[in-house]
Amino acid sequence: MPTHVLEEGGKDGAVATAPRKFAALYNKDCRPYLFGAALAMMADNIEHVITYWVLWEKFHSPALTGFEVISHWVPFLLFSVYFGGLADRHDCRRIIQAAQVLFMLVSALWGVLILTDSLQVWSACVLLILHGVAGAVWGPGEQLMLHDFVGPAELPSAVRLNATFRSLGILFGPVVGSALLLGLGPVVGIFVNVAFYLPLTIFLFRTKFTGHTRDGGIVARPRVGLFDSVRVLREVGANPTMVGMIILAGLGAFFVGASLQSSMPIFAQDLGAGSAGTAYGVLLFANGAGGVLGGILLEATGRIKPSVFAAVVSTAIYGLSSLFFALTASYPLALVLLVIGGVANLASMSIGQTVVQLLAKPAERGRVIGVYNVSANGLRAGSGFTVGLLGAAVGVHWSLGLSAAALTVGTGISGWYSLWGKRAREARKQLQHVAD
Repeated sequence: MPTHVLEEGGKDGAVATAPRKFAALYNKDCRPYLFGAALAMMADNIEHVITYWVLWEKFHSPALTGFEVISHWVPFLLFSVYFGGLADRHDCRRIIQAAQVLFMLVSALWGVLILTDSLQVWSACVLLILHGVAGAVWGPGEQLMLHDFVGPAELPSAVRLNATFRSLGILFGPVVGSALLLGLGPVVGIFVNVAFYLPLTIFLFRTKFTGHTRDGGIVARPRVGLFDSVRVLREVGANPTMVGMIILAGLGAFFVGASLQSSMPIFAQDLGAGSAGTAYGVLLFANGAGGVLGGILLEATGRIKPSVFAAVVSTAIYGLSSLFFALTASYPLALVLLVIGGVANLASMSIGQTVVQLLAKPAERGRVIGVYNVSANGLRAGSGFTVGLLGAAVGVHWSLGLSAAALTVGTGISGWYSLWGKRAREARKQLQHVAD
């Protein structure tokens, strides 16, 4: 059976996957990309650790904490489909390199502003937005490169391992960032951070894959407008499975999203576990460790196949763990809940991304990934309101708790639609007919 269709296999239909474990690591072309992406993601998080701490110490503004989330993810919301169209039409190596150069430029500008003590709210906001733009440019091109490296049969492994290596970056970012912050200071630390973007940038000069090699090379395709998300979503909307993945990703992004990271200085102070700076790094480390653990378990066991049911359960666990984290006053329990949430979040996101990629047609894969990124990443801007700005009014613990509860309820409703709705049953029968 082709690997790009869903098999009946269970009541929700699982995506067929290759039996080999850690397949993407055996691929000599994909392996260096995974390591380079992990270093770049670590640099991304080092910048967050240093700049979020500097901004909190300088301005003590919960509203600015909310804007850190909003500015980072609004570019995904507005431009993901556009950047997906660019990835469909151009060499993805150059697109990703452009994103890495922008990351490096932003880190250098942070260093200059901190060094000269000229950092102001408006300049911080500009740099936060530019950092978000760099991430939005990177996203679709990266997914096309993964597909090009390994092909559809081993794509689930590539997506899982890429998410795992990114989680390694999130895991070590706080450790390295805290060490640079405490050992070298924010100025030297942020300048050193620029070097971590270089390995991926250099590797992309050496690989022959462009993101389109397996599809016959780069071909002329229609341009995609900035507001093309609605049209592309309408085209894929006939498939409830794909819509379900997009909805689940959007729920997790909107209600919790990246707000945990930007709010962590507040939780570190409130939990009162020794030095706030040390607690801050440990809490971020626990969240990243969950993502790494989840990726390794998924890849090593092969027991959980990419499916709607698995995505629904993992998203619900993510919501519940975030809810209990917001409510607990116990530092050890908070660490455990962050690990559990990290496992569940990685499972949910990697499953959703795999299903969407496998269902997408080659000619529009970048645009469909762009639509998914609008939901999975762009709607994280909403968590800047639901957790960040609302936290300025009622407190971050309350705002995160209410948001996590809404995520859990919304996941249940979405799961019913995706698993047991009439259209979902009809879609699975149609896909089974195509497979046969």
